[in-house]
Amino acid sequence: MTATSFYQRLTVRRDVLTLLGGILFSLAFTALIAWAGSRLDAIELLPDQGEAWYYWKLPEPTFWTHFSAWGLYLAHQLTFWGLIYYAQTYVRRYTTGLKPVNLVALAMTALFIVLHFIQTHIWYDGLAQDVSVFSSQNSVIVLLVWVLLMENNRRGMFFGRKLPVGKEIVRWARTYHGYFFAWATIYTFWFHPLVSTPGHLIGFLYMFLLLLQGSLMYTRVHTNRWWTLTMEVIVLVHGSMVAFALGDGLWPMFFFGFGGVFIITQMHGVGLKLWAKLVLLAAYFGAVVAVYSQLGWSRITEIARIPVVDYLAVLVLAGLMGGGLWIVRRLQRPQST
Repeated sequence: MTATSFYQRLTVRRDVLTLLGGILFSLAFTALIAWAGSRLDAIELLPDQGEAWYYWKLPEPTFWTHFSAWGLYLAHQLTFWGLIYYAQTYVRRYTTGLKPVNLVALAMTALFIVLHFIQTHIWYDGLAQDVSVFSSQNSVIVLLVWVLLMENNRRGMFFGRKLPVGKEIVRWARTYHGYFFAWATIYTFWFHPLVSTPGHLIGFLYMFLLLLQGSLMYTRVHTNRWWTLTMEVIVLVHGSMVAFALGDGLWPMFFFGFGGVFIITQMHGVGLKLWAKLVLLAAYFGAVVAVYSQLGWSRITEIARIPVVDYLAVLVLAGLMGGGLWIVRRLQRPQST
């Protein structure tokens, strides 16, 4: 081994180093939100009014509470869309180093995270004051479903077997996913004030990591299969923790529902050996038996709800994309004279 090759093996790739730094920043800022959260406890909120009610919003919003949330959200959203357009137009090549667009994206992401923190502690309200609570939840659900569709040709949909989706649909989903993912992530980030409940904290950490992932566009680490799998699986932790904190007894539905998607689809995209897959499958069913033998077997069907919804949503999303592409082709077809 030459001295040069030895040095190259010891050298940490810049994109990997930046990813690790971004993860540390995300953890540190989540800790800051937790530490500062007690400052917001004095704010009086309206009583919880049910499933469709978002609790963390001011009873009497003002012009400035609306303007601060929407103004900063739009600035964040448009900035990131502009960076994606620039990267797709002028970069279009994956490397292990960072490009100027990555440095700008990382700096803007950190800036808007800090601005949202300041905005929360001055004006409190997020976008939730003006839009449905389901809009935030559904935006992230569609993001995760979009990933399932986008990765269909690489890892399959059902135990490595591909769903018969047209290549053009998958190509379109891969080409333009950044715009939707940026909207879903940034919209959800500004939907909430930066309060410090356990559910919010794990959610903010997830948003920070998704924003970091977007900022590393056109780097090799952006497509690292273990890292992207981690981004998908974190929703299992988040959903289960929030459900457990609510105390409604539905945490197994989220844990085993998202766990089922992992077993059926996601674990088949990282090159695991057959024995490793069998171990994970056995661990999953072992956990199901252990939990539902205590909860009652009448509830066992709830583990299928999330997978069924996700896979049906993949078909719907593919159909919408395919229909849109068909319409575009019809409109672009030369008219006969």
